[in-house]
Amino acid sequence: KQHRARYYELLDRVRSDGEWEEWVAFFATAVEETANGAVATAHRLGEIARVDRAAVEPMGRVAGSALRVHAALLVRPVATIKSLAEQTRLSVPAVTKSVRALCELGLVRETTGRRRGRVFVYERYLEVLQQGTE
Repeated sequence: KQHRARYYELLDRVRSDGEWEEWVAFFATAVEETANGAVATAHRLGEIARVDRAAVEPMGRVAGSALRVHAALLVRPVATIKSLAEQTRLSVPAVTKSVRALCELGLVRETTGRRRGRVFVYERYLEVLQQGTE
C-alpha cells in the first residue's frame, strides 16, 4: 500500500513497453520487506503473549481458566463471553471471572459499555496485528 503508485507505474510500463526487469526487482523487494515485517510482527506477538501469560500465571484459582481464555484471545483478539465459552469449553461463569481478571490486569478491555452482549478486546495484541493497515 505504501508504494502503490510506483507499483502501478511499473506495471503499466510492463504492459506498454515490456519493461519487466524493473517491475520484477520492485516486486521481489516488496516480497522481502513484507516477509521481514511478518517475522518481526510474529516476534512481537510472541513476546506480548509470553509476558501476559506470565502475568496471569500467579493469579491463584482463576489462573487456569484465565490462561485458557488468554489462549483463545490469541486466536481471536476480539470476542464475547459466549464466543470465549464456546472456544475454551469453559462455563460462562468461569469465562466471565477470567475475563474480569484479565481486565483487572489491563490485558483486556470491554468496548461496548453494555451489560449484555459485551465485546472484549485484547488491545495490545490487536494493535500489533493492525500496524501498517491504516
